[in-house]
Amino acid sequence: MDKPKLTIDEMAAFCKRKGFVYLNSEIYGGIAGFFDFGHLGVELKNNIKKEWWKTFVHQRDDVVGIDGSIITHPMVWKASGHADGFTDILVDCKKCGSRFRGDQLIEDKLKIETAGMSMEEISKKLSENKVKCLKCGNELSSPKRFNLMFSTHVGPIETSSSAAFLRPETAQVIFANFRLVAENARLKLPFGIAQIGKSFRNEISPRDFLFRMREFEQMEMEYFVHPDKYDDCPLIDEVLDYEMNILSAEMQKNSKKMQKLSVKECISKKIIKTKWHGYWLAQMHRWFVGLGADPSHFRIRQHVKDELSHYALDTWDLEYEFPFGWKELQGLSNRTDFDLKQHIEHSKTDLSLFDEESKKKIIPHVICEPSQGVERAFLVFMFDAYHFDKSRDNVVLKLHPKLAPVKLGVFPLVSNKKEIVELAKKIHNDLKECWTSTFDTGGSIGRRYARADEMGVYACITVDFESLEDNSATVRSRDTTEQVRVKISELKDVLEKFLKGERLSKLGKVVE
Repeated sequence: MDKPKLTIDEMAAFCKRKGFVYLNSEIYGGIAGFFDFGHLGVELKNNIKKEWWKTFVHQRDDVVGIDGSIITHPMVWKASGHADGFTDILVDCKKCGSRFRGDQLIEDKLKIETAGMSMEEISKKLSENKVKCLKCGNELSSPKRFNLMFSTHVGPIETSSSAAFLRPETAQVIFANFRLVAENARLKLPFGIAQIGKSFRNEISPRDFLFRMREFEQMEMEYFVHPDKYDDCPLIDEVLDYEMNILSAEMQKNSKKMQKLSVKECISKKIIKTKWHGYWLAQMHRWFVGLGADPSHFRIRQHVKDELSHYALDTWDLEYEFPFGWKELQGLSNRTDFDLKQHIEHSKTDLSLFDEESKKKIIPHVICEPSQGVERAFLVFMFDAYHFDKSRDNVVLKLHPKLAPVKLGVFPLVSNKKEIVELAKKIHNDLKECWTSTFDTGGSIGRRYARADEMGVYACITVDFESLEDNSATVRSRDTTEQVRVKISELKDVLEKFLKGERLSKLGKVVE
């Protein structure tokens, strides 16, 4: 039986202990909101990005990718609204000077959800409940707006004209390059432009390990459709029967619990406003589940009227049940033509497309913008993979084989028999041409299996005394501990099938 789900602090400790994630510059005391990924963490993170890109770019004919610059012309952020309106609500302690986000104070101290609350409502809640400083217990200042963008300067002399920003999101580079990408890639509506890259937000109080950071990566797509063809979604049949936990704006208004509904039910009941939105919600949800995440830990929640962005027709969040509650994992907003129009107005550049059917120029609409933090996805897969196996008395990190940072472990049964070590090393060198593999000779074979389990190693190959006689090795499954005997000459074929999901006991002679 698995032990109860870890807290976020316990997960952070596990990630540090096993080499997944470290606090940046910890030897100097660290800096809040910045983390470094260790030898296992970088592999898992790269695998997450690889699978996202493979699914939503390489395996689709209607999506292409770009890689935009982190620093762009400051007018990009003026046009997008970030320069003036990308803010959080800040309160200061009048005595010790500590700074807090007003909405987080309300959630932490009063246990009240703040989604959709205005600055005035947050200020009123803080005042009515006489919320004090979390550190010294003294009075707090009145809330004020705090811009989250990191500022910098371009060039050798710092002047007003050299001022620039680190990008707070990856989307605007897509909009600024929209016309060029559409023409060069010969794209026809509907189509998407995707990007994976770094973003930076000067969070007032970063918290919850990788959940709220100051430097993070996003996997983001803008999907464009003809403004007159919102419901012309030829792909909708792929997901009509797909079910998800739904929490609509109406359900929230009437204090109802989420319901499991199919995409077809949501569209027919007008819960999801467009077929394209329903399609992408299902695709993003299905991506997580297909990589081993537990669907019961997910829901899609519709933004209520007061939290809906002024430019958005409809917005849904794919949420995950973290140890600290249901939180946004991915935002999926129907942004209409707001961004392209803003950049047309501020740049005086034509970003429209010519529509052959109507023989007119049109400004496409972003029917859906799936925006996903890589690190939040990292947390999801780690939490759902983490199991404590009492019979083994160790952690088993049951990551999907596509995500496992190290796919294989090769172990000589003993380290003092030269022939066994050399054969195991040869197998390891051969296998790592195809997959990530670790070679371990330290300690008992049981201890090495335990270490591999905690790393998420999907299969272990053990070379023993019999291997010198029968040219076979023992393959062990991480998840079931099943073991089979396989000819060394057939190892690659067997492992390829096992990594693709076939049962190990069907692929070799079972070791009792």
